[in-house]
Amino acid sequence: MSGGVTCNYFDNRYWSMWKLPMFGCTDGAQVVTEIKACTKAFPDAYIRLVAFDNVKQVQCSLLLVHRPTGAKDHQSPEKRSVA
Repeated sequence: MSGGVTCNYFDNRYWSMWKLPMFGCTDGAQVVTEIKACTKAFPDAYIRLVAFDNVKQVQCSLLLVHRPTGAKDHQSPEKRSVA
């Protein structure tokens, strides 16, 4: 293998956790409250929400819930291309 890529190289795959996971949470308002608190504490960070299926024990959803106001990497849907 040549180049700078080696095994165990995970570019942008690990994110810091805000708090411990909210196992057993059934109230969406609690989730929104935590998102707001995290955004207030880290206004210049990307914040994502990850949800897991407690039966299958797999990730079932991932959402970007906050993008910093100064982010330069966002493009409106009209300007995006899959080509």
